[in-house]
Amino acid sequence: MKRLMTAMLATLTVTAAMAEYPEKPITIVVPFAAGGPTDKVARDLAEALRKPLPNATIVIDNTGGAGGTLGAAKVARAPNDGYTLLLHHIGMATAPSLYRSLSYKTLEDFEYVGMINEVPMTVIGKPTLPANNWAELMKWLEANKGKINLANAGLGAASHLCGLLFQQSLKIDMQTVPYKGTAPAMNDLLGGQVDLMCDQTTNTTGQIEAGKVKAFAVTTSKRLTTPALAKLPTLDESGLKGFNVSIWHGLYAPKGTPKPVIDKLNTALKAALKDPEFIKREEALGAVVVSDARVNPAEHKKFVEAEINKWAPVIKAAGQYAD
Repeated sequence: MKRLMTAMLATLTVTAAMAEYPEKPITIVVPFAAGGPTDKVARDLAEALRKPLPNATIVIDNTGGAGGTLGAAKVARAPNDGYTLLLHHIGMATAPSLYRSLSYKTLEDFEYVGMINEVPMTVIGKPTLPANNWAELMKWLEANKGKINLANAGLGAASHLCGLLFQQSLKIDMQTVPYKGTAPAMNDLLGGQVDLMCDQTTNTTGQIEAGKVKAFAVTTSKRLTTPALAKLPTLDESGLKGFNVSIWHGLYAPKGTPKPVIDKLNTALKAALKDPEFIKREEALGAVVVSDARVNPAEHKKFVEAEINKWAPVIKAAGQYAD
């Protein structure tokens, strides 16, 4: 009886504590430098979360390095009290294949809170490229096999991953040119030093609108509605059946974070994703706010597992690793 009473008291104490959550600042770790697309998503989300969590102080901690794995590892080792969270992108699913000695397990060392958004990608070319549409691009690719340069923002970057799948789907090997970030890669594309790049709409839409690059296709399963991109075909309808790549973001907590806390965070996340101001800010980035079942922890985890299985053979076939 004494043990039962002790257990009941402990349960009541935890429940009471959870009811008051959050009682101190919540830190959202962004595993990339300040100012980038993922950092922008995190800061917009933090602002939106303050409405359903009115007493919350939310702090952004930029812990960059090693393709996002340093920040992710930091959260995996953090106290599981709900006060340290991780906001990460597709690297959550690709790191297990890119890093052969990863210090954490994506599916085992985190509690999944929910998915946030998806960012489409575009296939773009240098302004002097002879091709002006997808059909002409295909002819140019066939005629220039062995001489094509494909830029990316660095090993493991979204543009690198998209480029790998793009080459494998076309069955055309290209000379990949990794840069230290999107800006230098884009600069060389604009200058004609490289031929092609596959990158996020957050980085390409402005250049496409200004007519500074040639745009050939989008990587999503459906056409986009953004005025500058609405006329672009999908790669799927262009002949690369099943090609569907977007850069998504999700929210995570350390393994063992109490379920009442995860539930409260998930409820707050769902409210934030319906916030008109948040949606407006994400649309300005070229991102689509998630509104399907993946906003739930279990479905989000299933999605990440599917993404791990999707990218593992692509990365293995390329033989390009980050460690």
